[in-house]
Amino acid sequence: MRKAIIAGNWKMNKTPEEAKQLVKELIPLVKDAKCDVVACVPAVDFYTVKEAIQGTNIKLGAQNVHFKESGAYTGELSAAMLKAAGVEYAIIGHSERRQYFGETDRTVNLRVQAAIKGGLIPILCVGELKEEREAGYTDALVEYQTLIALTGLTKEEIKKTVIAYEPVWAIGTGLVATDEQANETIGVIRKAIERKYGKAVSDAVRIQYGGSMNPANVKGLMAQSEIDGGLIGGASLKAEDFSKVVNY
Repeated sequence: MRKAIIAGNWKMNKTPEEAKQLVKELIPLVKDAKCDVVACVPAVDFYTVKEAIQGTNIKLGAQNVHFKESGAYTGELSAAMLKAAGVEYAIIGHSERRQYFGETDRTVNLRVQAAIKGGLIPILCVGELKEEREAGYTDALVEYQTLIALTGLTKEEIKKTVIAYEPVWAIGTGLVATDEQANETIGVIRKAIERKYGKAVSDAVRIQYGGSMNPANVKGLMAQSEIDGGLIGGASLKAEDFSKVVNY
C-alpha cells in the first residue's frame, strides 16, 4: 500500500510572520494525520516555517530547484541550498512555471535529476491544457511529460519521486476533473511508468491529484484506486481547510 501524501503549494503568498501564524494553527489540526504532510512555501519563509514545524509531522517543501549546483543563475536556488535550509521536498515543473517562466520538459528533467542527486524528493507536475484535453491529447501528453521528466533516474530513484497530475484547466479556476477523470489519467501515468520501468516501480510511485482539491471534493478523489494524495493550492492557505483535506 502506498502512503498518501498531501502537499500544500502556497505559491507567492505569506510573509514570514503570516507563515508562522498559519503553521502554528495547522500543527494541532494535522498531528494525527495518516498521510505525509508537506508545506511548500516561498523561500523567504523557509527559516520561520522550519523552526515552527520542528518536532511535528509536517515536512518543509520548496516550489522549485535549479539544475546546477552553483553559478551565475541570478534568483535561483540549488538543491544544496534548499537542503541546508531544511527543505525535504521540491515542486518541479508546475504549470505556472511552464506557463510564465519558460519551463520546458528538458529543464524539468534536469531539475528532477538535480533534486534527486541533492537528496530532495521531487514533486513532479504534469498535466494538460483545456484545449489539449478537448482535442483528445491528454493521455499522450501526460505520458510524454512523465517519461521525459524521469529520464536518467534509476528505478529506485523513480520510486521515491512523487508525481502530481494537474490538469491545467482545473488550477485556480474552480473547475475540477471528475473523480473518474482524475483516476483514469493518473492510471495512464502509472501504466506508462510500468511499461518503461516495470510493475514494481509503478506500484511504488505516489501520484497526487493537483487540480483544485479541497474539503468539498477530497473524499471522492481520495477514494479512487490510483490517487495517492493531493497537491493543494488555495485550500492550503487556510489551516482549517488544509487540515480537512489532510484528514479526509
